[in-house]
Amino acid sequence: MQDKEEERSLINVERKLNEEGFKADFSVQNGRLYAMSDEKKTYGPEDVTIVDFYRFEGDSNPDDMSILYALETADGVRGTISSAYGTYGESDSIEFLKQVEDLGKNLSKKFK
Repeated sequence: MQDKEEERSLINVERKLNEEGFKADFSVQNGRLYAMSDEKKTYGPEDVTIVDFYRFEGDSNPDDMSILYALETADGVRGTISSAYGTYGESDSIEFLKQVEDLGKNLSKKFK
């Protein structure tokens, strides 16, 4: 059994998600989500489902917080996007993911 700190690290969660098929690295620009490996294909909030999400806080600084989302697109592309949240949150990503949540496309209602 992994100790609690090991399973809560961002790197280990990303590795676990990658093993589960979440291989794309997503980014948001101009209100659209895209996989960084294929910038020609973009997705609107209606095309995306939040499968799960994980929040992380820095050990020494409460302002050092981030959130990792596991996403799936309507055409089956699975991947992750991470962003700082709180004071240092990246507004494009946060706004996009809020729109996805507002559409009721959040499969996970729990915090990790």
